[in-house]
Amino acid sequence: MNVSDGMNYAPKGKPQPVVKDREFVFSAVRLDHGHIYGMCNGLTEAGGTLKYVYDPDKKKVAAFLKAFPQARAANSEEEALNDPETHMIAGAAVTSERCALGLRAMNAGKDYFTDKAPFTTLDQLASARDAVKRTGKKYMVYYAERLHDEGSILAGYIAHSGEIGKVISVTGFGPHRLGAPGRPAWFFEREKYGGILCDIGSHQIEQYLFYAGEEDAVVTSSRIGNFAHPEYPELEDFGDCCLTGKNGTANYFRVDWFTPDGLRTWGDGRMFIQGTEGFIEVRKYVNLASEQYGGGHVFLVNGQGEKYMNAAGVTGYPFFGQLILDCLNRTENAMTQEHAFKAAELCLLAQERAIRIAE
Repeated sequence: MNVSDGMNYAPKGKPQPVVKDREFVFSAVRLDHGHIYGMCNGLTEAGGTLKYVYDPDKKKVAAFLKAFPQARAANSEEEALNDPETHMIAGAAVTSERCALGLRAMNAGKDYFTDKAPFTTLDQLASARDAVKRTGKKYMVYYAERLHDEGSILAGYIAHSGEIGKVISVTGFGPHRLGAPGRPAWFFEREKYGGILCDIGSHQIEQYLFYAGEEDAVVTSSRIGNFAHPEYPELEDFGDCCLTGKNGTANYFRVDWFTPDGLRTWGDGRMFIQGTEGFIEVRKYVNLASEQYGGGHVFLVNGQGEKYMNAAGVTGYPFFGQLILDCLNRTENAMTQEHAFKAAELCLLAQERAIRIAE
């Protein structure tokens, strides 16, 4: 996989527009991570109109316009931020710069939709909380491992339906392929990417809070290390963490950059949701050593028996339409602001308190 190819980060679903053309206009600003393609694809499938794209790197803009020819290249960031027709700014800046872009967007009267992780410091989080209160604008986050994965979406429906009883534990595994030659220099700079628990760990914590129905949690332990990449001394190639929810639920997750070349996708992402009356396993992107290609594999076991479901093409990606309507109606159906911020806060605390176990 060429990690510089943004379309690798753009899951496609059946278009489910919730608005008509130009009823919800958004612009893309900063293309430093390929997730911007998934963010924009999700919004356009939900009926959003993509107007401007801006990045100081003209090559990135040219590649983006091949995927989204309906957009126009803005001459500056200000042109996109100050456009009176634009409702939202979607951005995938360098991680440490995402908050500053969000503050500029909200100060310009726009809702903001950023790639994860949304912050690299607790001070950034505090400034974003203040800006949300002051401006009334949204600071939403693309936690793609749940929001843009049909297996994860189906698992949420099942977990919240009561089919496995009360959720008491969530365990997640988020391995990724490093693909170092295709990564930008900032990816290996600790101050810029924030650390592994802040970065890809943010997906895991968000999912835990969602599936367990938790509004808050305590980081009980966390560990980080660089086991096998001395050529990148600021990279953390392994991290894990335990959390205990306010309501007494448990969470453990592991993230790493050790996906072997023999795996046919970028990572064997898995999620286990344990309830008092059953459990769910999600094999998000691959069913190992099987003839089944693609992801969306969901396994349910409860008092009625065992069941396998393939969620591919079943659920769609409802978050994006809900987000658009939330912005227009000032509601919080897609994701509450506090949920987005709490997931970010906990991943920052996990990173800050982590014990280093390998150099």
